[in-house]
Amino acid sequence: MIPEYWQKQVVDTPLYPDILWSRPENRAAAGKLLIIGGNSHGFAGVGEAYMAATQAGAGTVRALLPNALQKIVGGMLEQCEYAPSTPSGSFAREALGECALQSNWADGVLLAGDFGRNSETAILLESFVTKYSGQLTVTKDAADYFINDPKSIAHRPNTTLVLNLGQLQKFATALHFETPILLSMGMMLLSQALHTFTKRYPITIITKELDTIIVAHGGHMNSTKIVPDTELWATQAAAKSSVFWMQNPARPLEAMTTAFAVSK
Repeated sequence: MIPEYWQKQVVDTPLYPDILWSRPENRAAAGKLLIIGGNSHGFAGVGEAYMAATQAGAGTVRALLPNALQKIVGGMLEQCEYAPSTPSGSFAREALGECALQSNWADGVLLAGDFGRNSETAILLESFVTKYSGQLTVTKDAADYFINDPKSIAHRPNTTLVLNLGQLQKFATALHFETPILLSMGMMLLSQALHTFTKRYPITIITKELDTIIVAHGGHMNSTKIVPDTELWATQAAAKSSVFWMQNPARPLEAMTTAFAVSK
């Protein structure tokens, strides 16, 4: 018997059908998503998130990349802006102004990863997360920047972290959370840990255990088995959940759970 705070969802049978019924019918009302990420050695995560967010029904999707990628990307992304980069091709601290400008345009921001490891980028991300108060989704190596010093993001409202179990384990350990997150703990123990964790911190956690996507928020947890199980789950989950969330800002748990009820 599963606890009362845990509900299971079946693909194509949403727990919250009204979320699907009330989705915007025109692009103008479907929200504007800003996707930030990339470095001169790669931007695949940004491209994948851009495509997934578009397919999920975002009104407008815009990417923000370091300007070291400008000649490489060209016209591959329909809407793309560029910010100052370091000599090594990652985001520089000076990119904060452009991040702020673009986030003012957006209804939600997704830090999609491919940032690489760079001390200037770390300063930029910390500054941006502190100054930006809107809906923020963080995944892949963007989340790694906050694992060693997680307090700033763990206490930030309007925040969703899309983490694999290894990242979640490190994040909880850095916060001195009393229940160890183990890769082999199973769904029941994981649900109990996430129940306590998301009652304590105002963030949403999305993670995956085997073939099951989990959305945890405010002490509640919903799970959905996904088909097919894909290595790109984190990028796609972050993009889809960002879209549904910005279209239903007052109902994060219901919106993000519904994102995974849609098979396509």
